[in-house]
Amino acid sequence: MVRTEFWKSPIVLEEMTPEDKYFYLYLLTNPQTTQIGIYRITKKQMAFDLGYSIESVHSLMERFEMHHRLIRYNPETRELAIKNWGKENLHKGGKPVMDCISSELNEVEDLTLVQYVLESIHKEEIRSLYESFCSEDEINPSIIDDAESDDTFLCRDTIRGQKENEKEKQKQQQKAFQPTIEKHPDTDDVKEIIEFWDANGFGFSNVNAKQQLLAWLDDSSFFRPKEMILKAMNIACANNKRRLNYIMGILKNWENESLLTVEEVDSYEEKQKPVVKNRQSNESNPAGRAIPRGFELDLTAGEKG
Repeated sequence: MVRTEFWKSPIVLEEMTPEDKYFYLYLLTNPQTTQIGIYRITKKQMAFDLGYSIESVHSLMERFEMHHRLIRYNPETRELAIKNWGKENLHKGGKPVMDCISSELNEVEDLTLVQYVLESIHKEEIRSLYESFCSEDEINPSIIDDAESDDTFLCRDTIRGQKENEKEKQKQQQKAFQPTIEKHPDTDDVKEIIEFWDANGFGFSNVNAKQQLLAWLDDSSFFRPKEMILKAMNIACANNKRRLNYIMGILKNWENESLLTVEEVDSYEEKQKPVVKNRQSNESNPAGRAIPRGFELDLTAGEKG
Protein backbone atom coordinates (compact mmCIF):
# COMPACT_ATOMS: atom_id res chain seq x y z
CA MET A 1 0.00 0.00 0.00
CA VAL A 2 1.28 3.45 -0.94
CA ARG A 3 -0.41 6.28 0.95
CA THR A 4 -0.73 9.87 -0.24
CA GLU A 5 1.58 10.83 2.66
CA PHE A 6 4.37 9.25 0.61
CA TRP A 7 4.70 12.53 -1.33
CA LYS A 8 4.88 14.58 1.89
CA SER A 9 7.79 12.65 3.38
CA PRO A 10 10.84 14.93 3.94
CA ILE A 11 13.13 12.29 2.41
CA VAL A 12 11.00 12.06 -0.74
CA LEU A 13 10.55 15.83 -0.98
CA GLU A 14 14.08 17.00 -0.28
CA GLU A 15 16.51 14.15 -0.89
CA MET A 16 15.13 12.01 -3.70
CA THR A 17 15.62 12.66 -7.38
CA PRO A 18 12.77 11.82 -9.81
CA GLU A 19 14.63 8.60 -10.60
CA ASP A 20 14.85 7.79 -6.85
CA LYS A 21 11.09 8.27 -6.44
CA TYR A 22 10.34 6.02 -9.41
CA PHE A 23 12.67 3.32 -8.08
CA TYR A 24 11.26 3.53 -4.53
CA LEU A 25 7.68 3.19 -5.79
CA TYR A 26 8.80 0.13 -7.75
CA LEU A 27 10.33 -1.44 -4.63
CA LEU A 28 7.06 -0.87 -2.74
CA THR A 29 4.67 -2.15 -5.42
CA ASN A 30 6.41 -4.69 -7.69
CA PRO A 31 4.83 -8.19 -8.04
CA GLN A 32 7.46 -9.79 -5.78
CA THR A 33 6.42 -7.84 -2.66
CA THR A 34 5.02 -9.72 0.32
CA GLN A 35 2.98 -9.06 3.43
CA ILE A 36 6.12 -8.88 5.59
CA GLY A 37 8.22 -6.34 3.68
CA ILE A 38 10.90 -8.89 2.79
CA TYR A 39 10.95 -10.53 -0.60
CA ARG A 40 13.28 -12.30 -3.01
CA ILE A 41 14.21 -10.47 -6.20
CA THR A 42 17.23 -10.26 -8.49
CA LYS A 43 18.82 -7.12 -9.90
CA LYS A 44 18.33 -8.59 -13.37
CA GLN A 45 14.57 -8.78 -12.73
CA MET A 46 14.54 -5.16 -11.52
CA ALA A 47 16.41 -4.02 -14.61
CA PHE A 48 13.97 -5.86 -16.89
CA ASP A 49 10.88 -4.43 -15.13
CA LEU A 50 12.20 -0.86 -15.03
CA GLY A 51 13.86 -0.80 -18.43
CA TYR A 52 17.21 0.04 -16.83
CA SER A 53 20.63 -1.50 -17.22
CA ILE A 54 21.88 -3.75 -14.42
CA GLU A 55 24.59 -1.13 -13.70
CA SER A 56 21.90 1.54 -13.15
CA VAL A 57 19.98 -0.76 -10.80
CA HIS A 58 23.17 -1.55 -8.90
CA SER A 59 23.86 2.18 -8.49
CA LEU A 60 20.31 2.86 -7.25
CA MET A 61 20.49 -0.03 -4.79
CA GLU A 62 23.69 1.35 -3.31
CA ARG A 63 22.13 4.80 -3.05
CA PHE A 64 19.08 3.47 -1.20
CA GLU A 65 21.21 1.37 1.14
CA MET A 66 24.02 3.80 1.91
CA HIS A 67 22.49 7.25 1.43
CA HIS A 68 18.75 7.03 2.02
CA ARG A 69 19.10 4.00 4.36
CA LEU A 70 15.66 2.71 3.40
CA ILE A 71 16.44 -0.85 2.29
CA ARG A 72 18.79 -3.76 2.86
CA TYR A 73 19.72 -6.35 0.28
CA ASN A 74 21.43 -9.71 0.72
CA PRO A 75 23.19 -10.53 -2.58
CA GLU A 76 23.64 -14.18 -1.57
CA THR A 77 20.01 -14.99 -0.77
CA ARG A 78 18.67 -12.29 -3.19
CA GLU A 79 16.40 -11.01 -0.40
CA LEU A 80 15.40 -7.36 -0.07
CA ALA A 81 13.93 -5.72 3.06
CA ILE A 82 12.15 -2.36 3.24
CA LYS A 83 12.84 -0.48 6.45
CA ASN A 84 9.51 1.34 6.96
CA TRP A 85 7.25 -1.43 5.69
CA GLY A 86 5.84 -2.23 9.13
CA LYS A 87 5.15 1.42 9.89
CA GLU A 88 3.16 1.88 6.67
CA ASN A 89 1.47 -1.49 6.22
CA LEU A 90 1.34 -3.68 9.34
CA HIS A 91 -1.49 -2.08 11.33
CA LYS A 92 -4.10 -4.85 11.48
CA GLY A 93 -3.82 -8.24 13.18
CA GLY A 94 -6.23 -11.15 13.34
CA LYS A 95 -5.67 -14.85 12.64
CA PRO A 96 -5.67 -14.75 8.79
CA VAL A 97 -3.15 -11.90 8.76
CA MET A 98 -0.97 -13.48 11.46
CA ASP A 99 -1.00 -16.84 9.67
CA CYS A 100 0.04 -15.18 6.43
CA ILE A 101 2.86 -13.24 8.14
CA SER A 102 4.08 -16.36 9.95
CA SER A 103 4.10 -18.38 6.73
CA GLU A 104 6.09 -15.73 4.86
CA LEU A 105 8.54 -15.16 7.73
CA ASN A 106 9.23 -18.87 7.72
CA GLU A 107 10.55 -18.55 4.15
CA VAL A 108 13.11 -15.84 4.99
CA GLU A 109 16.70 -17.10 4.93
CA ASP A 110 18.50 -14.00 6.25
CA LEU A 111 16.94 -13.43 9.68
CA THR A 112 18.80 -10.13 10.17
CA LEU A 113 16.35 -8.71 7.62
CA VAL A 114 13.47 -9.72 9.92
CA GLN A 115 15.05 -7.66 12.70
CA TYR A 116 15.58 -4.77 10.27
CA VAL A 117 11.86 -4.57 9.41
CA LEU A 118 10.84 -5.28 13.01
CA GLU A 119 12.24 -1.95 14.21
CA SER A 120 9.48 0.04 12.47
CA ILE A 121 6.50 -2.11 13.58
CA HIS A 122 4.27 -0.50 16.20
CA LYS A 123 1.49 -3.09 16.62
CA GLU A 124 2.58 -5.27 19.54
CA GLU A 125 0.90 -8.47 18.32
CA ILE A 126 2.74 -8.38 14.99
CA ARG A 127 5.97 -7.16 16.56
CA SER A 128 6.01 -10.18 18.90
CA LEU A 129 5.53 -12.52 15.96
CA TYR A 130 8.54 -11.01 14.19
CA GLU A 131 10.59 -11.34 17.39
CA SER A 132 9.82 -15.07 17.52
CA PHE A 133 11.87 -15.44 14.32
CA CYS A 134 14.87 -13.54 15.71
CA SER A 135 17.58 -14.86 18.02
CA GLU A 136 18.44 -13.03 21.25
CA ASP A 137 21.48 -11.41 19.62
CA GLU A 138 19.32 -10.07 16.79
CA ILE A 139 16.60 -8.68 19.08
CA ASN A 140 19.10 -6.92 21.34
CA PRO A 141 22.16 -6.28 19.18
CA SER A 142 25.26 -4.95 20.85
CA ILE A 143 26.80 -2.78 18.14
CA ILE A 144 30.16 -1.16 18.82
CA ASP A 145 31.97 1.05 16.32
CA ASP A 146 35.51 -0.25 15.89
CA ALA A 147 36.82 3.28 15.45
CA GLU A 148 35.47 4.38 18.82
CA SER A 149 35.59 1.22 20.91
CA ASP A 150 38.40 0.50 23.33
CA ASP A 151 38.44 -1.89 26.28
CA THR A 152 40.05 0.81 28.39
CA PHE A 153 36.90 2.91 28.17
CA LEU A 154 34.64 0.22 29.66
CA CYS A 155 33.83 1.57 33.10
CA ARG A 156 32.25 -0.06 36.11
CA ASP A 157 29.17 2.14 35.87
CA THR A 158 28.40 0.79 32.38
CA ILE A 159 28.79 -2.83 33.49
CA ARG A 160 26.68 -2.18 36.58
CA GLY A 161 23.99 -0.56 34.43
CA GLN A 162 23.89 -3.58 32.11
CA LYS A 163 23.47 -5.94 35.06
CA GLU A 164 20.66 -3.80 36.48
CA ASN A 165 18.90 -3.85 33.10
CA GLU A 166 19.16 -7.65 32.97
CA LYS A 167 17.69 -7.93 36.49
CA GLU A 168 14.84 -5.63 35.52
CA LYS A 169 14.08 -7.75 32.43
CA GLN A 170 14.02 -10.89 34.59
CA LYS A 171 11.54 -9.26 36.99
CA GLN A 172 9.28 -8.22 34.12
CA GLN A 173 9.34 -11.74 32.68
CA GLN A 174 8.49 -13.25 36.06
CA LYS A 175 5.44 -10.97 36.25
CA ALA A 176 4.43 -11.90 32.70
CA PHE A 177 4.61 -15.65 33.39
CA GLN A 178 3.08 -15.53 36.89
CA PRO A 179 -0.51 -16.22 35.69
CA THR A 180 0.71 -19.23 33.69
CA ILE A 181 2.73 -20.55 36.62
CA GLU A 182 -0.21 -20.14 39.03
CA LYS A 183 -2.63 -21.76 36.55
CA HIS A 184 -0.54 -24.84 35.93
CA PRO A 185 -0.54 -27.50 38.69
CA ASP A 186 3.13 -28.41 38.20
CA THR A 187 5.05 -25.14 38.29
CA ASP A 188 8.35 -27.01 37.86
CA ASP A 189 7.34 -27.96 34.29
CA VAL A 190 6.82 -24.30 33.38
CA LYS A 191 10.09 -23.21 34.95
CA GLU A 192 12.07 -26.02 33.30
CA ILE A 193 10.81 -25.14 29.82
CA ILE A 194 11.50 -21.41 30.33
CA GLU A 195 15.00 -22.10 31.68
CA PHE A 196 15.80 -24.36 28.69
CA TRP A 197 14.53 -21.68 26.29
CA ASP A 198 16.62 -18.94 27.91
CA ALA A 199 19.77 -21.04 28.22
CA ASN A 200 19.82 -22.26 24.61
CA GLY A 201 19.50 -19.03 22.64
CA PHE A 202 15.82 -19.10 21.63
CA GLY A 203 15.39 -15.43 22.63
CA PHE A 204 15.39 -14.38 26.27
CA SER A 205 13.14 -11.34 25.80
CA ASN A 206 10.59 -13.08 23.58
CA VAL A 207 7.82 -13.49 26.15
CA ASN A 208 5.08 -14.00 23.56
CA ALA A 209 6.81 -17.01 21.99
CA LYS A 210 7.37 -18.60 25.40
CA GLN A 211 3.71 -18.21 26.30
CA GLN A 212 2.62 -19.85 23.04
CA LEU A 213 4.96 -22.77 23.72
CA LEU A 214 3.75 -23.16 27.31
CA ALA A 215 0.18 -23.44 26.02
CA TRP A 216 1.11 -26.94 24.81
CA LEU A 217 1.26 -28.06 28.45
CA ASP A 218 -2.54 -27.78 28.63
CA ASP A 219 -3.74 -27.82 25.02
CA SER A 220 -2.12 -30.97 23.64
CA SER A 221 -2.94 -34.68 23.57
CA PHE A 222 0.51 -35.73 24.83
CA PHE A 223 0.64 -37.92 27.94
CA ARG A 224 3.68 -36.08 29.34
CA PRO A 225 3.70 -32.76 27.47
CA LYS A 226 6.75 -31.29 29.24
CA GLU A 227 8.98 -34.15 28.03
CA MET A 228 7.67 -33.80 24.48
CA ILE A 229 8.24 -30.03 24.44
CA LEU A 230 11.80 -30.42 25.73
CA LYS A 231 12.53 -33.13 23.15
CA ALA A 232 11.25 -30.90 20.35
CA MET A 233 13.44 -28.06 21.64
CA ASN A 234 16.47 -30.36 21.70
CA ILE A 235 15.81 -31.30 18.07
CA ALA A 236 15.54 -27.61 17.17
CA CYS A 237 18.92 -26.96 18.84
CA ALA A 238 20.52 -29.92 17.05
CA ASN A 239 19.33 -28.55 13.68
CA ASN A 240 20.20 -24.94 14.60
CA LYS A 241 16.55 -23.89 14.14
CA ARG A 242 15.91 -22.00 17.36
CA ARG A 243 12.49 -20.67 16.41
CA LEU A 244 9.02 -21.14 17.87
CA ASN A 245 7.40 -22.15 14.57
CA TYR A 246 9.98 -24.91 14.07
CA ILE A 247 9.26 -26.39 17.53
CA MET A 248 5.50 -26.15 17.02
CA GLY A 249 5.84 -27.83 13.63
CA ILE A 250 7.56 -30.79 15.28
CA LEU A 251 4.89 -31.04 17.98
CA LYS A 252 2.05 -30.84 15.43
CA ASN A 253 3.63 -33.59 13.32
CA TRP A 254 3.87 -35.84 16.36
CA GLU A 255 0.21 -35.27 17.20
CA ASN A 256 -0.81 -35.96 13.61
CA GLU A 257 1.13 -39.25 13.72
CA SER A 258 -0.43 -40.08 17.14
CA LEU A 259 3.00 -40.15 18.77
CA LEU A 260 2.07 -39.13 22.29
CA THR A 261 5.13 -40.10 24.34
CA VAL A 262 8.89 -39.73 23.96
CA GLU A 263 9.18 -43.53 23.79
CA GLU A 264 6.76 -43.67 20.86
CA VAL A 265 8.72 -40.94 19.04
CA ASP A 266 12.02 -42.80 19.59
CA SER A 267 10.47 -46.08 18.42
CA TYR A 268 9.01 -44.42 15.33
CA GLU A 269 12.34 -42.83 14.40
CA GLU A 270 14.13 -46.14 14.93
CA LYS A 271 11.74 -47.91 12.56
CA GLN A 272 12.45 -45.35 9.86
CA LYS A 273 16.19 -46.09 9.81
CA PRO A 274 16.04 -49.61 8.22
CA VAL A 275 13.75 -48.27 5.50
CA VAL A 276 16.35 -45.67 4.55
CA LYS A 277 19.10 -48.30 4.53
CA ASN A 278 17.08 -50.63 2.29
CA ARG A 279 16.43 -47.81 -0.16
CA GLN A 280 20.12 -47.00 -0.30
CA SER A 281 21.06 -50.65 -0.85
CA ASN A 282 18.51 -50.99 -3.66
CA GLU A 283 19.77 -47.83 -5.31
CA SER A 284 23.36 -49.08 -5.15
CA ASN A 285 22.49 -52.22 -7.20
CA PRO A 286 21.66 -51.17 -10.77
CA ALA A 287 19.02 -53.10 -12.67
CA GLY A 288 19.98 -55.43 -15.58
CA ARG A 289 22.31 -58.33 -16.19
CA ALA A 290 26.03 -58.23 -15.63
CA ILE A 291 28.13 -58.40 -18.81
CA PRO A 292 30.31 -61.54 -18.76
CA ARG A 293 34.06 -61.17 -18.95
CA GLY A 294 35.67 -61.59 -22.33
CA PHE A 295 32.58 -60.36 -24.16
CA GLU A 296 33.38 -58.40 -27.33
CA LEU A 297 30.80 -56.32 -29.17
CA ASP A 298 30.80 -56.80 -32.94
CA LEU A 299 29.25 -53.74 -34.53
CA THR A 300 29.15 -55.34 -37.98
CA ALA A 301 27.19 -58.40 -36.88
CA GLY A 302 23.98 -58.93 -38.85
CA GLU A 303 24.91 -56.56 -41.70
CA LYS A 304 24.89 -57.81 -45.26
CA GLY A 305 27.95 -57.45 -47.44
